[in-house]
Amino acid sequence: MNKRKIINDPVYGFITISSDLLYDLVDHPFLQRLRRIKQLGLADIVYPGALHTRFHHALGAMHLMGQALKALQEKGHLIWQSELEAAQAAILLHDLGHGPFSHVLESVMLPGVEHEAITLSMMKELNRQMDGRLDMAIQMFKGTYPRQFFHQMISSQLDMDRMDYLNRDSFYTGVIEGSIGADRLIKMLDISGDELVVEEKALLSIENFLHARRLMYWQVYLHKTLLSAQAMLTVILHRARELVANGAKLFATPDFEQFLHNRFTIEDFDSKAGLTQAFNGLDDNDVWASVKGWKTHEDLVLSVLCRKLLDRDLFKIQFYDEKPGDEVLGPLREQLRSAGVKDAEMDYFLIEGETANSAYEKEQDPIRVKMKNGNLLDIAAASDIPTIEALTKIVRKYYVCWAKNVSLRG
Repeated sequence: MNKRKIINDPVYGFITISSDLLYDLVDHPFLQRLRRIKQLGLADIVYPGALHTRFHHALGAMHLMGQALKALQEKGHLIWQSELEAAQAAILLHDLGHGPFSHVLESVMLPGVEHEAITLSMMKELNRQMDGRLDMAIQMFKGTYPRQFFHQMISSQLDMDRMDYLNRDSFYTGVIEGSIGADRLIKMLDISGDELVVEEKALLSIENFLHARRLMYWQVYLHKTLLSAQAMLTVILHRARELVANGAKLFATPDFEQFLHNRFTIEDFDSKAGLTQAFNGLDDNDVWASVKGWKTHEDLVLSVLCRKLLDRDLFKIQFYDEKPGDEVLGPLREQLRSAGVKDAEMDYFLIEGETANSAYEKEQDPIRVKMKNGNLLDIAAASDIPTIEALTKIVRKYYVCWAKNVSLRG
């Protein structure tokens, strides 16, 4: 069987699956599940074109990894074929641990369990099924492989994950300001002392990359309408969990029911037979089917919330520079009480939250620039444009969501 395949991608053109291992991974149910999980969750509520999936993104990141490693080979760096394949496998699998509506589901169904840990658990299970063919890929993913720059290409501020999702999310949302010119960035990558760096002539491209990331966060990932929809889905899942904990019967698909009724830890993924398979059974369809089923539930709080989300009758949302106090929340509580919302139910209809946006995390994960004289400088020091330093500052905003037009009166 010919396992060398070409896939037509709307962002990059043709993507090549270049080895038997990569084909077997793409063909595996763990990766095929990602076809059924949208990359941007509920973002199509704001940007109707944002219907691309985590499967699209995984293929795109694999493609960029192959391009980047070939560019490094052309600069004289020795990269074995086995390393090239392992790095592509690692980035292809890097999102396996994402559930549907990733961070929403994580916060409610799997609190304290990060998707990266689930990804690693699923990679280990894949490795068992594939007789150890992923040993090197797992080392690169964990950062234990001796050549550290491979891990940087999988997880850092200049990794192939970010390069693809900025390009892809920009393309599908239509927010063209988020486009980053990944081709040029990749050509400017280099290795110095086992560290991934960029050449000095890439300064403007890096600045554009950081600006694009800041803009995409405010305009897409932290868009206030998206935050409102995510807050509504979060409280829907909280209410569902509260009801089943009190013995109520709720519709759910078999796999989703497991996570609705139980609280699992990351250790459970390694010790409980079938849990990884159950997680792999979860996708966007489970959540939407449940929300559709719950809209007629006898619990008025759950049914009202589900109907409002399905009909895009979203909560009103307001941003604040400082954490809002009673002068903001008090009148809103009174407004909701007059609509029949009891104090015990208030947290489902009045939600507080905060967001933070930092385009460049200088202290945790610096981007190094290789100057013409061979010296390595942080991007902020290498650039004479003051906005780079400004991009290191964390901008924090607080918000309040509330149900403006709601009635819980019988």
